[in-house]
Amino acid sequence: MWVHLLRHGIAIDPTDPACPTDPERFLTDKGKARVRFGARGLKALGITPELVVTSPYVRAQQTAEIAREELGDVPLVESDLLVPMAEPSKIVELLRARGEQNILCVGHSPNLDLVVAHLIGADEPVTSLKKAGAASIEIRHGRPGAGGGVLVGVYPASALRLLGGGAD
Repeated sequence: MWVHLLRHGIAIDPTDPACPTDPERFLTDKGKARVRFGARGLKALGITPELVVTSPYVRAQQTAEIAREELGDVPLVESDLLVPMAEPSKIVELLRARGEQNILCVGHSPNLDLVVAHLIGADEPVTSLKKAGAASIEIRHGRPGAGGGVLVGVYPASALRLLGGGAD
């Protein structure tokens, strides 16, 4: 099983007077463009999810929709297990309940870095995904669980954009 984790793109600055509440923060035009080229970079790497699971926060939903446009119109599931402060071990329950073998999870920091650590059995985060950055984990021992995965790739957003045909 493959689990790919994609952090949302650049969203409206929380200090902007026009900024809505955190769950309603949306991607900027620059954020949308960078996510699109980043998703194309994931496609160039051969990442083809069968399912996208996303945080219900607007910026993550927008990122997930752009990824689906670029990676294939696959089913989309929302999950509170991918919000910024969610317990990282809980996403394992959702992954175990699914039959797909290639899943893209779209979410936030610090949650995604904690999910990576949990899946590979690390006590502390070993990644620091930047906006529109990604990581891939292969679950080699059947079903996902603590320590059952191998971190196969960490993809900086700038590298994904270059692979996807975009400039920085």
